[in-house]
Parts: sequence; structure tokens; C-alpha cells
Amino acid sequence: MIMMSFVRIEDLLRNPLQLVPDLTAISAETYRRVLAPEDEGGFGFARFMRNSAFVASGATVLTMLLAVPASYAMTRLRFAGRRQISALFLAVYMFPTIIIAVPIFVGFQVLGLGSSLPGLTVAYVALTVPVCVHMLRSYMQSIPESIDEAAHLDGAGRWQVLMRITIPLSMPTLMSTALFAFMIAWNEFLFALLFLTAKKDLWTVSLGLNLLSDGQEVPKTILMAGSVLLTVPIVALYSVAERYLTEGLTAGASKG
Repeated sequence: MIMMSFVRIEDLLRNPLQLVPDLTAISAETYRRVLAPEDEGGFGFARFMRNSAFVASGATVLTMLLAVPASYAMTRLRFAGRRQISALFLAVYMFPTIIIAVPIFVGFQVLGLGSSLPGLTVAYVALTVPVCVHMLRSYMQSIPESIDEAAHLDGAGRWQVLMRITIPLSMPTLMSTALFAFMIAWNEFLFALLFLTAKKDLWTVSLGLNLLSDGQEVPKTILMAGSVLLTVPIVALYSVAERYLTEGLTAGASKG
């Protein structure tokens, strides 16, 4: 995919089986066309990526603001129906997306948020919160409650325990969970199609890539460049946070 994105379509058609192109044949012209605005003969991917970054970042922040206290409540507070509510979070995540996509879209249309980036951002929370709560709850259960009890004896309240003890101890898992939520929002297609199909200037990068794949006259090198632009931000984020991800995924795997 990367090799094809740096080759001109003429060179690709001339030698389609060449896996490693000649250095003299490498060109960034394909990326220039993909990123350039449509009025300049491009495909507007720079705008699509900005829209995706806004939506994915906003959805991630909202998700963590909701998932962290919800996970803490399910592991530390005793209330009626706690087990049932915990199971419902996982059950919602197991439902096919199309089951909740249409009702959410209709509801947001009534509220006037059906064709906007803020509306799409809030809608993504319905996809990310259930799985994030499930992931964080599993880790917070491994934190001994005796730590919370010691903090309470020192006069700390629930909110102080959450902010000063639970969150710092859970930071690796919080990082990996936030990246997972970002990945879901960045790559999501169905909600973006329902919310933004009528407003091309608000399209996300997944919709832009679908435009390239459906185009009969779009060179495959353009499609490959768009695919790289969709993939690179996620790969870059995971590479930067690799240490936190490794710690978060293996935390609590063994004790003693």
C-alpha cells in the first residue's frame, strides 16, 4: 500500500508486479492531489482529516470523562442492580452498530444535531463508553480496596480517592483505553455516513476513503495514498504510547 502510494499511475501500469519501485520513480504527487482542496484539483483529504481529528478527539475526551467515574462506581460503590448495570454495558457493546445507529440518528435530527460534527462526536460516545467502561472496570477491580480505605481514614472523600489514587494507579490502562476509543471514532463509517452524507465539507476521512474506492476514474495510487493517510495517525499514536499500552495491557496479569 505504501509503495503504491508513492508511484505514479503510469509507472504502476507499466510494471504492476514490481514490489519495490525505483528511487527515480518515487513521487509525492499522489499525496499532493489527495490532500489538496477540490477547487485545486485535489480530493480534500486535509479537510477530512481535520474533521476526523476533531470528532475522534472530542469523543475520546467525553468517553473518558464518563467511563472513569462509571467504572469506579461499579467497582467501589454498593448499590442495587450493580451487577445488572455492569452486564448491560457489555451487552450494549455486543449489539450490531446498525441497531443503535438509526434510532440515535433520528433522535439527533429532532434535536437539530443530525448533520453536524458536534452531534457526531456525541453519538460516538454511545459506541465507545460501553467498551471503555468494561475495560476500565476489569482493571480497577484489581486495585485493592484497602488503599481506598486507608485514604478514607486519612479524611479523603470519594472524589479525592478517585483523582489522587485510582486515576494515577490506572494511568497505563487509561492511556490504552483512550487510544482504543480514539481508534473507534477515527475509523468509524456507519454513523459518519448517516450524519454527514449530505454535507461533504463535514466528511470524515473514512467517508473520503469510501469516495476514492467508489470512484471509477480514481487511480489506485490515489486510493492507496488515502488508505495510508487513514492508517498513519493511529499507527503513530500507538507507536508513541507503546510503553503505556504494554503496561496497561499486562497490568494485573500476575501478582507476587
